[in-house]
Amino acid sequence: MDPVTNPFAPGAGTQPPELVGRDDILEKTSITLERIKRGYNAKSYLLIGLRGVGKTVLLNKIEGIAIKTGYTVSLIEAQEKKSLPNILVPALRRILLQLSKQEQATDLVRKAFGALQGFAKSVKINIGEISIQIDSENGIADTGDIEIDLPDLLDVVGLLAKEKNKPVAIIIDELQYTSEQEFGALIMAMHKISQKKLPLILIGAGLPPLVGLAGKSKSYAERLFDYPKVGALEKSDAMLALKSPAKKENVIFNKNALSEIVKKTEGYPYFIQEWGYHTWNVAEDSPITIEDVEKASEMAKKSLDESFFRVRLDRLTPREKDYLFAMAKLGEGPHRSGDIAQKLGVEVRSVAPIRNSLIKKGMVYSPSYGDTGFTVPMFDDYLKRISPA
Repeated sequence: MDPVTNPFAPGAGTQPPELVGRDDILEKTSITLERIKRGYNAKSYLLIGLRGVGKTVLLNKIEGIAIKTGYTVSLIEAQEKKSLPNILVPALRRILLQLSKQEQATDLVRKAFGALQGFAKSVKINIGEISIQIDSENGIADTGDIEIDLPDLLDVVGLLAKEKNKPVAIIIDELQYTSEQEFGALIMAMHKISQKKLPLILIGAGLPPLVGLAGKSKSYAERLFDYPKVGALEKSDAMLALKSPAKKENVIFNKNALSEIVKKTEGYPYFIQEWGYHTWNVAEDSPITIEDVEKASEMAKKSLDESFFRVRLDRLTPREKDYLFAMAKLGEGPHRSGDIAQKLGVEVRSVAPIRNSLIKKGMVYSPSYGDTGFTVPMFDDYLKRISPA
């Protein structure tokens, strides 16, 4: 097949040629955004799912929906080694500049910029140039306590959004990387916004530990947010993700070829794109057969091993890698902490810090008390392929 016309697009956050199986989340988004825009109450929400299920793709799609609905939007990504204020301050600066664009600065505009400047100064962040004369010494969001300052800052942003009749959407990916205190401050801020019915929404995404982090940060978080689960695609949707893009190029898959790809990928959207891409390139003509899929599978695995999987393993310490290799040798998980420790030949308490570190790095999570599972689908198979013993 012609690689130039290959419709499949494996890549981090890359929009697939056919976004399927997510209609419920997109419909929820449209309704929620419209309700907030009209002044009704609606919950902010956090997308929860493993790696490779398309959370980032969905956030990009949600950003587009919000813009079309008339929102001022900022899409940002939390980072493992960067504080929440460090990523929020530039985002809020952009939002305030858009809300105040080409208009005479009102008292509320000055108050909002003053609050942002005070907040930035208190956490030692350079806010950059602002073309409005402001006074940062106004006693708002400048105490240095994020649980006081962030709610005050987002409150004044929400008030400005209401004054300008321009709702605001703050979209944050990889939220599991925020600290418990920072996430707690964000929850408190959204609680205040919700109580005042201000036109500001938070939409986030993260790995499964995010739900536990929310509960630990503030007990009312479970009532403040919805937590839509983003998982592997149903078989029919997974097949459609392959069939539909190919059909637009006048190419078809044999039914057995479709079933084999779905089986090998377990329905995970990222892997579907990887297998679709390589299968297309090895196939000589249409229809694409199961033999083409088998030929492409080694190429797909090699590509995943060298990029998707390896970049995550390379971030880990030798002891953390040993922990993951032990999990993989136990077979399909999740696994009890005691079984992992036994496989390593050590006491459970001695590996607890390693497990906690892996959770913080987004490599494993606890699907239930005492259990440990990989956040990256098929990572156990990868570890078995490269295991030294």
